[in-house]
Amino acid sequence: MRLLITIGARFIDDILEKELYGDSSTVEYDRWRGYLQYFDKVTLLVRAKDGRRNSQFKYRASGERVDYISLPYYEGPWQFAKQFLAIRRELIRALSLWEEEAVIIRGPDIIGYILVGTLGEGRPYGVEVTGDPWDVFSPGAVKHILRPFLRLYFAYKLRKACRNAVAALYVTKEALQKSYPCPCGMFSASDVQLSEGDFVKEPRMFLRTKKRRLIFVGTLNQLYKAPDILIKSFKECIERGQDLSLTLLGDGKYRPSLEKLAADLGISERVSFLGMVPREEVFRKLDEADLFVLPSKTEGLPRAMLEAMARGLPCIGSKVGGIPELLPPEDLVPPGDVRALAAKIMEVIKDPERMTKMSARHLEKAREYREDVLQKEREAFYSLVKEKTEEWIRMRKGL
Repeated sequence: MRLLITIGARFIDDILEKELYGDSSTVEYDRWRGYLQYFDKVTLLVRAKDGRRNSQFKYRASGERVDYISLPYYEGPWQFAKQFLAIRRELIRALSLWEEEAVIIRGPDIIGYILVGTLGEGRPYGVEVTGDPWDVFSPGAVKHILRPFLRLYFAYKLRKACRNAVAALYVTKEALQKSYPCPCGMFSASDVQLSEGDFVKEPRMFLRTKKRRLIFVGTLNQLYKAPDILIKSFKECIERGQDLSLTLLGDGKYRPSLEKLAADLGISERVSFLGMVPREEVFRKLDEADLFVLPSKTEGLPRAMLEAMARGLPCIGSKVGGIPELLPPEDLVPPGDVRALAAKIMEVIKDPERMTKMSARHLEKAREYREDVLQKEREAFYSLVKEKTEEWIRMRKGL
């Protein structure tokens, strides 16, 4: 049985290699190996533009038993509106080619919602819930005139998609399930991939020192991970006499404005923007740092934080999404609160004994998200989607 799956990321359809390349390691070919244990082939339904792979679109998504259908490309609501009918036609065509294949949508994602709307009567599908659109489009997280409408629309569509699905897989253990329940079958498994080799063997031991190194890992395409809040909080810490440096890993359209913010605050010499780096380099930078900070305005379950925890790095984050499932209350701050974040950073870095305890606690927690543990939940989800699809096929044929 083939699996059709929608992916909300952006892609390049390489005109020479005839392969699909994405702009994030989360869509690399290895991500589909788990699906291929249950399905003969996987077809990715994605928005893609013709071109050549490059420094941005460098992660190959297609490969053996994984093909794709390129849907009309768009960026933003206005371009999507122009392409809506063409996207819908392509999805209908795909469903007509494979009338008896399994379907999974990953949400929140508009392509998945369109696909669900074009499915035939009673055709089953599964949903993978990776984030909360109510938080994604909250005030301050996204700058767009349609933000209030998009917030209501995407939350409604995700609730409806989960309500009518035969199974749903959530990256959180509780948070997303409460807002977007699925009556038939709910499974929990983060989309992080942590093998045994990704974990340090022992927690870190911290000593009292004057200088501390902070690190942030996340997209700069939008501000929902709040790098701007972090930079402002960092400035407050410097003003209060702390000797700190800050490294930001990640890239996107807001990088120039964030670099300008650091310059305007007079802290450019202490703040490093390294852009997108390979996973091995991410781990090396995490190992060099003393504190991981993620003050997001919205989150599913942050992969970057789990990777930091697996390296034994103390972490602090905001009280949103799945972050409270990873960190205890004393390591959390309200989202969007510059002063509270600055106070928490100073509270932690001044206490090496606390940092040592945080390292041990976070490392232990991260082990709950090992790949071998999570894969059992994913397999149960895939199995149920396949089983329900097979039942539907038999009923359709009158068997």
